[in-house]
Amino acid sequence: MELVQKRVALANGVELVVVDEGPRDAPVLIFLHGFPESHRTWRNQIAHFSDRYRCIAPDQRGYRGSSKPQEASEYTPDKLIGDVFLLADALGVERFTIVGHDWGGAIAWGVAYTGMMNGRVTRAAIANAPHPVLFPKLLYTNRAQREASQYFLTFRDPANDPLIREHGLLPVLMKAFEGREVGSNMEPEEQARLLQDWSDPDAAMGMLNYYRASPMEVLPLDAPYELPEGYQPFPLPKLPIPTLVIWAMDDEALPPANLDGLEEVIENPEVVQVPGCGHFVQWEKPEAFNAAPGAFLQRTD
Repeated sequence: MELVQKRVALANGVELVVVDEGPRDAPVLIFLHGFPESHRTWRNQIAHFSDRYRCIAPDQRGYRGSSKPQEASEYTPDKLIGDVFLLADALGVERFTIVGHDWGGAIAWGVAYTGMMNGRVTRAAIANAPHPVLFPKLLYTNRAQREASQYFLTFRDPANDPLIREHGLLPVLMKAFEGREVGSNMEPEEQARLLQDWSDPDAAMGMLNYYRASPMEVLPLDAPYELPEGYQPFPLPKLPIPTLVIWAMDDEALPPANLDGLEEVIENPEVVQVPGCGHFVQWEKPEAFNAAPGAFLQRTD
């Protein structure tokens, strides 16, 4: 599916290239992609939902044709969350459902909590993106999650910057994931698009800055598996809006332990597990993925 994009200037000076499909008077879904992808990760969902929902999918800051500030300080969570609301403002959207995956899901959690308070976010559907209260605890106490997250250290290491500047993102991906191919089961034409995106050094630095600006602490494997003395989780209330969590159960980066405790941080969470599927559930198992928010949205419209 070819997706037409337009360039949208935000009030903070950032410009995003955005897909905006579907009826203008329909309920709005804003889709946030993760690392190291683009709006195209939602190609199957936009095709499926844009007959009855207005589907908005930006390339987030740092990606493709969108603004690519090079300083890590430009990728702190408050700025990434703010981009979403400023994008909604620029497109004349008052209220919306937030949909996110991976880093887009991490931002979507923040958008959901902010939108809960200002009344602008009505629902959240988040796939394979850990909750901001539960994930830090896992990084401290769960060996499987800490081991799976060691790639953070490679992405954060400035010693890799000359390699990135010369060759883009791919060599660092191969280094972090020990030669495993990212997106190897993707359609060849989509793989080619990604490889082109990754070849841009400015985009590569933008993508990695999500990790460099993140407050998440990833300790080495030989550090104790316990919460630090005096540890206090980020003080978030229970999320009261209707919330769907979709989880691909064979995700090597985010094991199913991330589902434990969701009822402590979300009021009445709806969880849909997708077995036999890796991290990129929205395009690895698009029919299973689409069925989950399809039913959820219909119930909560």
